[in-house]
Amino acid sequence: MHMKSLLHFTENHRYCVYRDFCLSSLDSRMLSSVYQPMVGAFAISLYHLLFQQIPIEKLGYSPLEQQRGLFLTLGLEPSEKGRRFLIEQASLLEAVGLLQTCRIYMPEHEDYVYEYELQQPLSPAEFFNTQHLTLLLRDKIGKFAVLALREQLWSREPEEFSGSAASHRENISLAFYDIFELNTHVIDYELEQALSEVSTSRQPGVRRSEGEDALNYADIILRFPKNSANRAHVESLRFNHEQMGIMNYVVHKYDLSVQDLCRLLDEDGAFAPDGSVVLEELERNANLHFRQDKRRQEQRDVYAGKVVSFRQNEEQADSAPLEHAVEMEYYVDVPVQFRSKCDIHQYNMMLRNEPYTRLLKTFFPGSVPDNFFDIFEKIDHSYKLPGEVINVLIHYLMSLLTSGGNEQRINRNFVEAIASNMLLKQVNTYEKAVQYIRDQSKVKGKQAAASGGGRNRTYGSRPARMKPEIPIAQEKGSADTVSEEEFEEMLRMAAEMQASKKKGV
Repeated sequence: MHMKSLLHFTENHRYCVYRDFCLSSLDSRMLSSVYQPMVGAFAISLYHLLFQQIPIEKLGYSPLEQQRGLFLTLGLEPSEKGRRFLIEQASLLEAVGLLQTCRIYMPEHEDYVYEYELQQPLSPAEFFNTQHLTLLLRDKIGKFAVLALREQLWSREPEEFSGSAASHRENISLAFYDIFELNTHVIDYELEQALSEVSTSRQPGVRRSEGEDALNYADIILRFPKNSANRAHVESLRFNHEQMGIMNYVVHKYDLSVQDLCRLLDEDGAFAPDGSVVLEELERNANLHFRQDKRRQEQRDVYAGKVVSFRQNEEQADSAPLEHAVEMEYYVDVPVQFRSKCDIHQYNMMLRNEPYTRLLKTFFPGSVPDNFFDIFEKIDHSYKLPGEVINVLIHYLMSLLTSGGNEQRINRNFVEAIASNMLLKQVNTYEKAVQYIRDQSKVKGKQAAASGGGRNRTYGSRPARMKPEIPIAQEKGSADTVSEEEFEEMLRMAAEMQASKKKGV
């Protein structure tokens, strides 16, 4: 029985009992010989007391009564100790499958009513075929007692039936319609309606998850401001399990605390006019809070990492650092900036063994820019990339700067994208990092070749042209001279054209 507060289970709460079976002599034997060693005599007494709330010749529900009668009949004090003991005994019956407890909320009384549904004890064959119950009984009374009890509850078949006689078994029973014949021509609607009204139809209780990390109404209302405009909406969530499930989903998704949830529920637009939670608005605010908290945590990790690394450097100042050798197959080329300073062996040993802070200083004549240093500081303390992998990443970035016509720009998003890709591919050693940058260089080379070849592609013998050639008027160096006869002819034609226009007007 899941119960977070003993005030929800008192002697003043009402209860009823439901059962749809009657105990037989074999069931009583199973209760006393099999179930009682597992749960104890008091729990079996509680089972019999609940069974007797309904007359032996009837099935269904018992009248609603206060639980005070159960406490007095069982000799329990109506105190916290008595309530806790009764809950423990009911839980034992629930664990072995003899009882199911449901809690029903009554809005008119604003209180709970408890329903105890009794289950019939298992038959000997069903019980001993259930492994966990058999093992529990073995732990209580021992292996040999379990075997002896099974022999007592099972009567063997005659010896004559075993052997060859089993293969000659024939079922000669008659079916129902071989003996009886029903009048199917007349349909009695009154009988069907009466039977449906008398039948005990009931709905099973919905099992709720009672995880320790799940928030309930009490956790929220205790921390929610009393003068808030959304106080009435929060109070209406007391028995609204669907809305509480939505909020628990958001809390679990964005890793919120109770204080964070109360702060988000106090925002404008968190509730609809009908009092329901607006999931889109709640998720949007929770996502903003999650990202802000993530940035703060990253900053705290960076500051804490600085302190830890500073103290480690002080402690290890006297001890000589351990150098790791680099195999020839994992050598990388020396960038242009270092070709006059060191050879390929010295450069690869520096990548493998030097911290990234010292490596960055070698690339700059003065101090390292703060924004450039902060990028790798975050990768070190937040992403937890090993130092030698960060060195290979720095080498890869510097190689990109000196290749491709110096068109590549290094910014925070670009570096973090490469670091995230390395984390996803589990690049956690120097060798894996070198192989990763080689693969990336091959991919970039193929893309460059494909883009370059696509522009100069031709079909057949005729070159492909993007636009048609349009003839352009060109200016001549010297204009043709006009003779006097031609000039007079042009004047005469102009005069005729002018005269014809006047006549037309």
